[in-house]
Amino acid sequence: MAETLEELLDAIRACQICAAHLPLGPRPVLHVSRTARLLIASQAPGTRVHETGQSFNDASGDRLRGWMGIDRATFYDSSRIALVPMGLCYPGRLPQGGDCPPRPECAPQWRARIMAQMPYIRLTLVVGSYAQQHILGKGRVSARCLDFRRYLPRYFPLPHPSWRTGAWERRTPRFGADVLPALRACVRAILAGNDLPDIPPLSPAFSQP
Repeated sequence: MAETLEELLDAIRACQICAAHLPLGPRPVLHVSRTARLLIASQAPGTRVHETGQSFNDASGDRLRGWMGIDRATFYDSSRIALVPMGLCYPGRLPQGGDCPPRPECAPQWRARIMAQMPYIRLTLVVGSYAQQHILGKGRVSARCLDFRRYLPRYFPLPHPSWRTGAWERRTPRFGADVLPALRACVRAILAGNDLPDIPPLSPAFSQP
């Protein structure tokens, strides 16, 4: 018999495949349902997410929700929005600061099985370099984000919404003027059960990334 979502989630919660490498131990964090239409593919939980069991429950989540133009209640409505990072558990800190990359064992073990349980996904927000490398292949995050039209209607690449991205946003007015309005229009349409809207072509004012 085919695996059910409940069986898959039980298997994920019991996973020990990389437990020896996790400084805080395994605590997989994801939010999924059979009915979700929008998927947020990110990198891995941080310490606050590990503590609370709620994805993007931090300042980066506030920034991402602002980019999308939605509130917390909508963001955490798993009947419409699924949240699945490349690594489901907190991977620890790098010696020089910042979180470690997602554990490489995780996505190959679980991602295809998770996606098989969500047949109605119509758009995936591919957030940050690790998610983009896994889903889209090698490439520069900033260039992909500005060239988002190339990846529609299936994907919408975004930078990781950390505090470090603020400086890039200030240096890149096209992100606020071109990318974010399109992102919000796509999110509204998908959550309303509609097809993606027609996205206007790039303004000549932003002819170069």
